[in-house]
Amino acid sequence: MFSITVAAVVFGVVFLAELPDKTALAGLMLGTRYRASYVFVGVAAAFALHVVLAIAAGSVLTLLPHRLLQAIVGVLFLGGAAMLLFKKDDDEEEVRTPADQSFWKVSGAGFTLILIAEFGDLTQIMTANLAARYDDPLSVGVGALLALWAVAGLGIVGGRTLMRYVPLRLITRIAALVMLALAGFSLYEAVAA
Repeated sequence: MFSITVAAVVFGVVFLAELPDKTALAGLMLGTRYRASYVFVGVAAAFALHVVLAIAAGSVLTLLPHRLLQAIVGVLFLGGAAMLLFKKDDDEEEVRTPADQSFWKVSGAGFTLILIAEFGDLTQIMTANLAARYDDPLSVGVGALLALWAVAGLGIVGGRTLMRYVPLRLITRIAALVMLALAGFSLYEAVAA
């Protein structure tokens, strides 16, 4: 049976945990370049898969060694920062139109980015823990999925709005610096934990 209370608690916890995470950053970056609806479809599908995996895994994901998990996350952040920093500047400051990027290409890129970047993420582990704690996979799954979609939507819309006022090159550099900081933090946790 579905519990609105459990779904609301899970929504709040996952939303607050994910808001400062790489999802908003990834959504912001994709939202600055591509059609928002195309990006959201891919991101939403990836999150749906992540929530299903977390619910199915229950508390098993928490058994992964914390150091290994943080090291992998740190390396992924470093790779993302390197891609942003060393990408060729094509001086394109406008959002691409759907004619330039097909639905499948853009949504596929959003799906792949989130699928890889969010695997083993704190909110995925948290969702697995909450599913095990409440023994209510439907309520936990709905709450977590809605929270993740809300954060992604905020990031995508924020990216579109930000592009009107800030050059893409500056946004890319700032995103790369944030990713470097997150990489450093994750690698520090992997070594210090």
